[in-house]
Amino acid sequence: MTVTGMQRRPAVFPRAVAAAFALGAFCVLGFAPFDAWFAVWPLPTFSLAGLFLLWRRAATARAAALLGLAWGAGCFLSGVSWVYVSLSQFGGMAPPAAAAATLLFCLYLALFPALAGGLFRRWCRGTPGDAWLFAGLWALAEWLRGTLFTGFPWLAVGYAQSPPSPLAGWASALGVYGVGFIVALIGALLGQMRTASWRKPLPWIAILLLLGLGGLLRAMDWTQPAGSPVSVALLQGNVPQSLKWDPKRLPLSVETYLQLARAHPAELIVLPETAIPLFFNEVPREVLRGLTVHGDALIGVAIGTNDGGYTNGAVALTPQLAVSAYAKRHLVPFGEYPPPGFAWFFNFARIPMSNFTAGPPRQQALAIAGQRIAPNICYEDLFGEELLDVLPTATLLVNLSNTAWFGDSLAQPQHLQIAQLRAIETGRVMLRATNTGMTAMVAANGTIAAALPPFVTDALVVQAQGRSGLTPYARWGNLLALLIALGACLTAVRRGKT
Repeated sequence: MTVTGMQRRPAVFPRAVAAAFALGAFCVLGFAPFDAWFAVWPLPTFSLAGLFLLWRRAATARAAALLGLAWGAGCFLSGVSWVYVSLSQFGGMAPPAAAAATLLFCLYLALFPALAGGLFRRWCRGTPGDAWLFAGLWALAEWLRGTLFTGFPWLAVGYAQSPPSPLAGWASALGVYGVGFIVALIGALLGQMRTASWRKPLPWIAILLLLGLGGLLRAMDWTQPAGSPVSVALLQGNVPQSLKWDPKRLPLSVETYLQLARAHPAELIVLPETAIPLFFNEVPREVLRGLTVHGDALIGVAIGTNDGGYTNGAVALTPQLAVSAYAKRHLVPFGEYPPPGFAWFFNFARIPMSNFTAGPPRQQALAIAGQRIAPNICYEDLFGEELLDVLPTATLLVNLSNTAWFGDSLAQPQHLQIAQLRAIETGRVMLRATNTGMTAMVAANGTIAAALPPFVTDALVVQAQGRSGLTPYARWGNLLALLIALGACLTAVRRGKT
């Protein structure tokens, strides 16, 4: 039966748009920090079930695209509007200009569910295959959002399935986009049962099978302990962003980290992104010795390049002051470099050190504290496939961040939840040293082993176990998830033509 032949009672379109916007905002409740109070991981599934019904009932592909745009606007305006804080409070933009830039950014992100909606309505046929089409298009749209124009995969629905969700185990095989495919598939199956019959057994069997297999995958150890655990002190300086680049504040910032390092001895001391607001060659040697008095150190600091530029870097340092370094390769557009044609943007925003040079795409893990450490800086850990280049060599992952740019917002707990999926995908412990939060250790199974409260000056001392081996996702990256999503779309479209 074709869609035109289905019996439907389409809602008045403005009401449907409002419902789609509300469903998008509702989806955000399925992410951190709301999981601290109760199990919210099913909420994005219910949100997508409602969106599936709205798309199916849309009169045209254009109407479905507008509904997807409304869903995306509700989701991203609710979930990532903390961008406004960085632009207005710390970037120096006038509030109206910062609000306009934030709105345009969120609407750009909303174009991807809009694209999925238009294609779904064009190809759906009112058959059970529509659930697979919906899931495939959703996963492909999220992957495209995380890839196009350097990508921004924040709030991909798979991130909401961090432990204790039974779907978290799928990340070790299919990555976050594959988890998103499963979330969308379950949502669509629930939506189909709403329009057909709750008593049909096959959709329930499929849902229970997906949940059960996810639980089995969570229980599997894809990687093995490598060597002895290493003691690590993750320093959280809590330096206000408004004072970070004030030259008068520099001695106090440096002394804060020196005191934390002295008070929390460990085999490895980790400082967050640009913890010392100097070029590495400008840092006094007595400061470097102070940071390595108990062992090795990993320091977030800018590194000058031979051509007069500078990189956002992580420098590994021994007590003998032997140096190895990592240079951030996936820079933040508008924050760390001006995209082509957008140099004018910095006439409105005053962002310090906003013209970094990207590091090379493939870099070696840093041999330090008896481990092989793979650093990633700021939002580099959003791009799971890019972290795979150093595997299986790397035994630990370390994220250095400064989310003080976003104030006391959803950004910090959302970023920690992203790290949980990266740990599951790679089968590695993820250590996070941040300026204001969330400083934490995420176990290889994605659970948060320890964390500091945000916005305190303190150190988190943990025993981190290095690991070796590869998960299926570490072997294949996003390829398996993309093949499944494409196969689901092609199969549904082909069956619809027969």
